[in-house]
Amino acid sequence: MLQNIGYTAEALSTGAGRDGHVRTDDGRVDLDMAVPKDLGGSGEGSNPEQLFAAGYAACFHSALQNVARQQKIRLTDTSVGARVHIGADDDGGFGLAVELEVVVPDLPAAEAQALADAAEKVCPYSNATRGNIDLTLSVVED
Repeated sequence: MLQNIGYTAEALSTGAGRDGHVRTDDGRVDLDMAVPKDLGGSGEGSNPEQLFAAGYAACFHSALQNVARQQKIRLTDTSVGARVHIGADDDGGFGLAVELEVVVPDLPAAEAQALADAAEKVCPYSNATRGNIDLTLSVVED
């Protein structure tokens, strides 16, 4: 159970879900949604997988920077890319898989990987999805 909640995000989906509209209570996210062309839709809007990818990339990047600060490692020009895949699962439903690519210039590969592994332990998205989705975490060069 969460304790000391510091922030709550709120969003509402209207219309037909994947072919509807989403809006946050503050209006900062206000998007038409559409099923991607690859899944037989129009592709004329955003989709949940894009939103999840953006959120995971930003959250993981913050976790990476936080872990580096705690370890007194100075980072510059880092980035995190996320790919979110959706497909059929073994139970007749759908599942997700995520690939995170972390760029940490100016650190040896082993140190960058250790930092990324430590970030994976504290990132709220990683903690929420651990054991529920396949995650591939790679440190790559810029």
